[in-house]
Amino acid sequence: MTTPITVAYGDGIGPEIMEATLHVLKEAGADIAIETIEVGERIYLQGATSGLLPSAWETLRRNKVLLKAPITTPQGKGYKSLNVTMRKALGLYANIRPTQSYHPFVKTHHPKMNLVIVRENEEDLYAGIEYHQSHDVFESVKMITKSGTERIVRYAFEYAVQNNRKKVTCMSKDNIMKISDGMFHSTFEAIAKEYPQIEIDHYIIDIGAARIASRPEVFDVIVTENLYGDIISDIAADVSGSVGLAGSSNIGEDFAMFEAIHGSAPDIAGKNIANPSGIIQSAVMMLIHIGQSDIATKVQNAWLRTIEDGIHTVDIYQKDISKEKVGTKEFAEAVVKNLGKKPVKFPSVEYKKTERAKATVKTALAAATAKKELNGVDMYVCWTGDVQELGKKVQTLAEGELILKTLSNKGLKAWPDMDTSGMHLTDQFRCRFRVPNDSTTTHGAITALLDRAQKAGLDFTKAELLYFFDGVAGYTLSQGQ
Repeated sequence: MTTPITVAYGDGIGPEIMEATLHVLKEAGADIAIETIEVGERIYLQGATSGLLPSAWETLRRNKVLLKAPITTPQGKGYKSLNVTMRKALGLYANIRPTQSYHPFVKTHHPKMNLVIVRENEEDLYAGIEYHQSHDVFESVKMITKSGTERIVRYAFEYAVQNNRKKVTCMSKDNIMKISDGMFHSTFEAIAKEYPQIEIDHYIIDIGAARIASRPEVFDVIVTENLYGDIISDIAADVSGSVGLAGSSNIGEDFAMFEAIHGSAPDIAGKNIANPSGIIQSAVMMLIHIGQSDIATKVQNAWLRTIEDGIHTVDIYQKDISKEKVGTKEFAEAVVKNLGKKPVKFPSVEYKKTERAKATVKTALAAATAKKELNGVDMYVCWTGDVQELGKKVQTLAEGELILKTLSNKGLKAWPDMDTSGMHLTDQFRCRFRVPNDSTTTHGAITALLDRAQKAGLDFTKAELLYFFDGVAGYTLSQGQ
């Protein structure tokens, strides 16, 4: 049965590597019907801030599968990342990035490397929620959810089980971000108990990234948050020998997108030197997803045979190992000539015949069972004058049960009883008001506080409400706060 797919040629080297890939798929006998959409820089410059026209959205929602080449997002000017927009709009919550070495044909110091990174795809800093709050302060909001975390962690364990992987590693930064990353880590440990056959471990992300660079062979499946996953995926691809070899899939409950992880490389566009392997590898993942595993097997084995035959593009060419330096088109032709052949030195692959893949992990919103109590407010004030003067002025706002506890600047206590002469202060202070003895307050009391601040001439930039959940503070606490 012919499967309709959407193809986006992208920007920079995108069109030439996509043409090469589609040529391989055609010659391999892929039973697909292609609809093409235009995305990327030219669409942005026409005024579509997401990089997609409404007609493209219609095609995507109809076909549900996208094979996409890299695009260029213009810098600044309010343009939104197309990838981020598509991942959120189509519910593509899981980004899967397999990375392995192809020693000795692709230069690497880690010949046994074979890992898969499962990256949460919709949340974190990539939600794109940012503010310019004062003359000096710019803020990006790191937002992760309990439901999203449960879904990506469970997906990682299910992937490990289905692909005969032995270990799942969680990476986070919960030694610093104890609430957000702490929740990610604790959720990982809770779900891991449902998979006793899978070994688990945890790394702080900076140590984990260093370990991927130095000893990637110790990892099997890694699950992590959006930003961390983006960074370590490129580290892993580079350590393996070439970012140009790495493909990825973006999986949701109803839609899927397949793309290389490298950029559009406009500096080499049109020169017929780009490596199409990343898109070819993504296309193999797509073929498995749409139930054409036999074609995926044929393409992957032909690609492996081409690599071990020493037919290499310039990015992986080695004088003593490679036999021929070829361009984009010539590499694709070499893969076509190897269709039906198996690699000799690499293990051949044989993907199991499956029905069209569909993500099986569905997670509801976190149940509203915890007792949620309003305990206070952090009012942020723009101020460039004396800290002691600000403390006295803000203290006069306290009425009723709300008491001013501290002023802080960039997360450090600045008032009371603090000598700030050695601190590099910015022009935004956090004024923390809480009710005593961890009791509760009301929204009315907080809006009244903000009204008094306005009447006092204070330039407050935002307010964050402080909650307890089942008696546990849902905000960062330090001594005196």
